[in-house]
Parts: sequence; C-alpha cells; structure tokens
Amino acid sequence: MTYDETPETVPPAPKVPLSKGPLTAHDRTTVGPTAGERAVLWAGFPALGAVALWLVSRAAGWVASLPWAPMQGPFKLIASAPEPLLSIGSVVVGVLVGLAVAFFAEREYVTADIGPDQAALTVDGVTRTVPRAATAAVFRDGKNLVLLGHDSAELARLRGDFDADRFAAAFERHGYPWRPEGDPYAADFRRWVAAQPDLSSTAHALFKARAHALKKGEKKDAEQLREELARVGVVVRDGKDKAQHWRAVRPAQETDTPAE
Repeated sequence: MTYDETPETVPPAPKVPLSKGPLTAHDRTTVGPTAGERAVLWAGFPALGAVALWLVSRAAGWVASLPWAPMQGPFKLIASAPEPLLSIGSVVVGVLVGLAVAFFAEREYVTADIGPDQAALTVDGVTRTVPRAATAAVFRDGKNLVLLGHDSAELARLRGDFDADRFAAAFERHGYPWRPEGDPYAADFRRWVAAQPDLSSTAHALFKARAHALKKGEKKDAEQLREELARVGVVVRDGKDKAQHWRAVRPAQETDTPAE
C-alpha cells in the first residue's frame, strides 16, 4: 500500500459550546430512543399485528373460495376454525408477531453512554467503547454513526436508527469533535475493483470475500471482513448496489488537526 498523494489538511473541528458547569469523569450523558418512541414501538407493532391477522382471519374464507388464489390450503385451514377461537387466536398470534418485530426493531436503535473520558456505543446487542482522547472526528454517514481516530482509521461504525441532533448535542457536551458536515475524508474514497495496484493481495482477497458476503446478505461476515480490512490499513464504506468504496488510513502526523 502506498501513500503517493500528498494528503490535504483536515479542516479544524467546529468549536464546542461551553457547558453550564465543569464536567467530571462521573458526568455522563445517555442518549438513544425516547420514551415516546419506545412506547410507539412496543404498543404500535403489537396493535398492528393484531388488526392485520384479525383482518386475514375475516378474509380467509373468501380467499379460499377463489380458485386462482395462492396458498389456498392455509386459508382453508384458517377458515375452518370455529368462532370465537378464530378471532381470539388471530389477535393473540398478531400481538406475538408484533412483539417479535418490536424486539428486533429495538435492537436497531443506536444508544450511547457518553462521558468526558470515553463513549460506550451499543447497537444490536454489541457495545463498543471508544476513548475520548483517541477520537478525532464524530459524524453521521447515512444511517451510520462513525468515530474516527487521529490516523483517520474508523474507531467505530454503527449502523442503526438514531437522532443525529441529539447525538451531536451529547457528544459536543463532553468535548467530542462532532462534524456536522460529515466525513472529513469523504473525497478520499474510491470504488474497489479487482487488481488495483495500490492495494495488497491480502486486501484484494478480503474485498472479494466481502463482496460475496454482501451478495449473499451475510451481514456478520461482511462486518468481520470490514474489521480485517481495517487491520491492514483500509477503511471501507458501502455504496449503492453493494459497491465497496475504500480509502487508505493515513499516518497520524498527517491528520492531526491544527490547534485552535
């Protein structure tokens, strides 16, 4: 891997507004879904599930009577159930399906416990802890929350649902360099294609394996391969149509932000 091009100076991080009082290591801010959002999630999905399956149970006999309709066997079975068992059963099953959907949707929320010393970030049951001193930039990249180190490597990339404004306020309160303009190295990314001369054979092999994982929808394998590429100094960002874009990690002395 080569660094032939002269890197541009990263623009200084925006100044952080002063808090109302001095912060200590024990002062922390927790940010994530609001109580209202969680209430809608856990009440709304079960209610929708109950209504949807009740409507299916009402229409089951009619659908089963249509000779061209698919899945006639299951619809005939549903229509043959006696009342009130059919209505009660459809509502109960709908509520259970809605609760299952709410459970998985809740895991897609990004939550953070942020302090002046470190930030603990959680999504899908996995927590990543990032020291404040190691963090050079924090920003939103589409549906991703990204933290960069002083060498431009990604310290964390979490894909999920989060309110960027609330996260920005929490990070800035504790002195983290939130960048509202996004990735300071966005211009460095280029699309990966096989046999690019400025990538090692190891990196190309990892990219090929990751392209296969993305095509098969194997998210965990794709994430593990992203971490392997990070170990060889390559940052990966996924574009449209599962295209992989990459940039090389820069030496820390080339990315340090000028003092303000």
